Amino acid sequence: MTTHGIRRPLLTVSALLIAALTHGPLVRVSAQARSQGAAPDLATVSATRAHVEALASDRFDGRAAGSEGAKLAADYLVDQLQRLGARPLPGQQDLRFAFQFTGGVKDGGSSVALKAAGGDAERWTAADTVQGLSFSDSGQVSGQVVFAGYGLVVPESGSFSYDSYGAMNVKDKIVVVLRYYPEDADEQIKTVLARYSGLRYKALAARERGARALVVITGPRSPNAGTVAPMTFDAAVAGSGIVAASVGGVVADALFKQVSGKSLDAAQQALDTGNPHVAGFEIPGVELTLDVKVTRERQTDHNVVAYLPPQQAGSPSVDKPYVMLGAHYDHLGHGGHGSSLARREEMGSIHHGADDNASGVAAVLAAGAQLAGMKRDRGIVLAFWSGEELGLLGSAEFTRGPPVPIDQIAAYVNLDMVGRMRDNKLAVQAAGTSSAWPRVIEQTNVPIGFDIQLQNDPNLPTDTSSFNAASIPCLSLFTGSHPDYHRPTDVASAINVADLDRVARFTALLAQKVANLPQPPDFIKVRRTTDEGGGDRAALRVFTGTIPDYTSEVQGLKLGGVIDGGPAAKAGLKEGDVIVEFAGRKVANIYDYMYALEGVKIGVPVKVVYLRGGNPAEVTLTPEARK
Repeated sequence: MTTHGIRRPLLTVSALLIAALTHGPLVRVSAQARSQGAAPDLATVSATRAHVEALASDRFDGRAAGSEGAKLAADYLVDQLQRLGARPLPGQQDLRFAFQFTGGVKDGGSSVALKAAGGDAERWTAADTVQGLSFSDSGQVSGQVVFAGYGLVVPESGSFSYDSYGAMNVKDKIVVVLRYYPEDADEQIKTVLARYSGLRYKALAARERGARALVVITGPRSPNAGTVAPMTFDAAVAGSGIVAASVGGVVADALFKQVSGKSLDAAQQALDTGNPHVAGFEIPGVELTLDVKVTRERQTDHNVVAYLPPQQAGSPSVDKPYVMLGAHYDHLGHGGHGSSLARREEMGSIHHGADDNASGVAAVLAAGAQLAGMKRDRGIVLAFWSGEELGLLGSAEFTRGPPVPIDQIAAYVNLDMVGRMRDNKLAVQAAGTSSAWPRVIEQTNVPIGFDIQLQNDPNLPTDTSSFNAASIPCLSLFTGSHPDYHRPTDVASAINVADLDRVARFTALLAQKVANLPQPPDFIKVRRTTDEGGGDRAALRVFTGTIPDYTSEVQGLKLGGVIDGGPAAKAGLKEGDVIVEFAGRKVANIYDYMYALEGVKIGVPVKVVYLRGGNPAEVTLTPEARK
């Protein structure tokens, strides 16, 4: 299950999962006692266990999108699908469907040069002395230097505000800032400052003030003193609109040698009190030249999609002849893409992803094996997505250019994290997308006996969202979060195999019922009940009703949709619009938009500049309080 969110680059994962279960009304569906459920045959149980153990093994190396492990997983899926008699979709020759994505960034050989008045230029190129930041634009810039302390800008809130720039003019200059935030500040103040200490936010603040570039140094009083900031991939596909790099202690020392009467250590010590009146300063007579080369790596991965034709003699002609079951098979590899929750001693270890989401894959394969011999009027599509952990990339690619007409898909059922059932509880999410679902779900559950929790909202941090956006009735099955989520400890031995098999049986029976409906399920567009991305609701202040397109590489924030009745819809914004300015802040990417939300007030109209079909326009949007 992915961790994308609107409010912060990385939302608390547990909050996402809790929200997924609690942001809609819970409706208990009466269930038969488990003992009345049909006992699964041993072969099915064995196959389910075998699938999880294979996919979560060391051999598959965590199945990171685009990796060799993901390729091995795709090969495994193709083999298993062929064994159960599935074939390519009509008109296709292969079960694999390739798509490209931005899978990482690397420094292509950045450098920094310092020239003091009357002296020769010093130049550094080693990776431990200069490295582009992952969100930097590539380019070469030169300019005079301004030291802006920690580079923090905190919108005024109550009695506290903080602006590292104060009255300083940094236009067309290179801004040097400290990494992190004041070390000795009051804990309450540090909590506020920490929210604005991300390097992307510091780059945004410098860019908005007209700076030509940002240079980040790790001060002598900070953790990791003197080291360059690592070029961690944060899953963003767009740059930040400014050249930005981190430099090591040797470069910082050379720079501050040019400051009369003040060392870097002394400057940081004064700033570390958290006193907002401690100002930065110009470093006169020094010119920096920053040459940053950032390469965004394009990678290829594959969705694996197969077809089970109708299995009924003289099957009648039906509307929307495809029912889809799906699960993502990618995971986090060794945790290098930023969404890992590994503890310090676990970092770098294989993230096995047994529950997330070998369990969903195993259940779809087991359900497919059962469906292959079940009578039904519609065909069954078995789909396995990659790139879900990077932002629903595979399923979004499928719905953008589907190999079967999108309007011929009767329904989509998603399985994500279904291997850790507790207390016989199965969450059936997105049930509000069709009036047919409550009855179908209750009928399906009679021989299985789950304690089912229905949740209406389809806007979930999993592949269901891609199909809901395409107006396809959806359901998503989920058995809950646990402490091993996105950690190397999510292993096969922790899976509740017996109940996982019951989930597979429930899925097969559900798919059969939908496949045999005389009329396909109707689609209901559900008004979103969560705020901005389904994250930690308690941490959100405002609601704008925007749904970002997480895979877009445009400059700005492209909208994947807007919430009916929300502020964006009321303002006239539509799917496909690209927001380039919000409340006076330039928006180059989703992170800019998140940060812009911090400064707006509920009920106070703001100007939104956007592109529609490449043409600029503007509207007034009034943020609302979250419900």
